[in-house]
Amino acid sequence: MQVATDTDNAYNTYMGDHRRRIRATDAAKNFGKLIDEVRESGAGWIVERGGVPVAQVSPLTRAWTVREFAEWAGNRRGDAAFERAVEAGRAAANRPAAPKDPWES
Repeated sequence: MQVATDTDNAYNTYMGDHRRRIRATDAAKNFGKLIDEVRESGAGWIVERGGVPVAQVSPLTRAWTVREFAEWAGNRRGDAAFERAVEAGRAAANRPAAPKDPWES
């Protein structure tokens, strides 16, 4: 598979993006190999068309079922740090979308 230039990869790694890049044409020609590599290595790829990132191929993380989450959360009861984090998350999620109008009385 033909990947983006070493200069591109070095810059992206410097900027904190450790996913490798591949041209869209090369990804299409070698799609089976690309999927196998993602599955085996767990590494993601950025697909570029004309040097512009247009897609990402990365491992799929399995979503939890409600039952799995409930069991996990139930086992965390009594953990003060966990409960504080949940309350902070709940408070942040329940904040009004728009700030109150300071001119209203």
